[in-house]
Amino acid sequence: MTGNTTPVYAAAKSTEGHDDDALALAHTLFQAAREGDAALLGPYLEAGVPATMTNSAGDSLLMLAAYHGHAGTVQLLLQHGADANTANDRGQTPLAGAAFKGYTDVARVLLGAGADPDAGAPSARAAAQMFARKEILDLLG
Repeated sequence: MTGNTTPVYAAAKSTEGHDDDALALAHTLFQAAREGDAALLGPYLEAGVPATMTNSAGDSLLMLAAYHGHAGTVQLLLQHGADANTANDRGQTPLAGAAFKGYTDVARVLLGAGADPDAGAPSARAAAQMFARKEILDLLG
């Protein structure tokens, strides 16, 4: 992995004897991102859990929140240092995930944070075109 991401599986292995606890917490946090549970994620982020944490597929908390349509959780993660342009291991960005799913509100938040509509493979622009997401295409300009 490159960049400023913190792979959770590496962090979990760093403290012998606590692997199960760390993995259970990571699972809880990734599920909270999927479900848009900002109330659960917020205190952990405040306590120092990296907003850039990724799972074994390279999906960040931000990617999961964006892909599942949780604009408020996306905003929270961005406020705590998540990078709007970090792609997962398949080259997909959070903005492309939002475009694929048609989440205009999420796309708006990501674009406001500097997300590049032409980054990734496929890019958000390509995904919006492919799936006829007119509102998102209008946002992308």
